[in-house]
Amino acid sequence: MTATELPGPLAEIADDFRSASNDLKLQLLLEFSDELPALPERYAGQLDRLERVDECQTPLFLVVEVEQSSAAAERRVHLFFDAPAESPTTRGFAGILHAGLDGLSPEEVLAVPDDAPMRFGLAEAVSPLRLRGMAAMLARIKRQVREKSAA
Repeated sequence: MTATELPGPLAEIADDFRSASNDLKLQLLLEFSDELPALPERYAGQLDRLERVDECQTPLFLVVEVEQSSAAAERRVHLFFDAPAESPTTRGFAGILHAGLDGLSPEEVLAVPDDAPMRFGLAEAVSPLRLRGMAAMLARIKRQVREKSAA
């Protein structure tokens, strides 16, 4: 993967969105919203352990875990999100990032271009303000990966 490419899973999702009509894009976004995994029990009721993404129009919280291993190649990133069910667009963006990034290595996540949210062709289907929220999610994910990989 070069600095301008998306990692495999995220690239496949981006291709699906770019090839879809605007109506289908919204349907795909709803599917990602529905597929966003629930927060694990260890974070239930503990939103203070998650980071709020203020740029999102609805409350969204996230936390990143980086598996610690003596072999850097074996470390994996895991993403967890909390967003209200009545916010399908925000949940959909979180679902895309979860499906596209969860399980990748820290290096793969950090190599994701900052403009990745603009590569889904969603600008015609959702407002720029909403896309800014997805970009903020990605920025926070990458920051947390850097911090937790260095620890």
